[in-house]
Amino acid sequence: MSGNTPSRSASAITERSLTPEEFDAWVNAPLSPHEREEILSLIAWFCRRYPTPLERLDASRRMTRDALRLRDLPRRPASP
Repeated sequence: MSGNTPSRSASAITERSLTPEEFDAWVNAPLSPHEREEILSLIAWFCRRYPTPLERLDASRRMTRDALRLRDLPRRPASP
């Protein structure tokens, strides 16, 4: 079997460095109508789930803390 598995190919694409021009084009690309609706839907859900500014701030802090904790966990070696 070749060493070019789908997960390795995906990693190569998602973890590669972008040129400054590629990065600029990516961050400045306009949102599609579907992307815009999805973002607005997620914002609406978040505001319903955490209705007050204090609840939103607490949730954001908690999620950030959890993400940083997960980032620091040791990673399992990739399967052969």
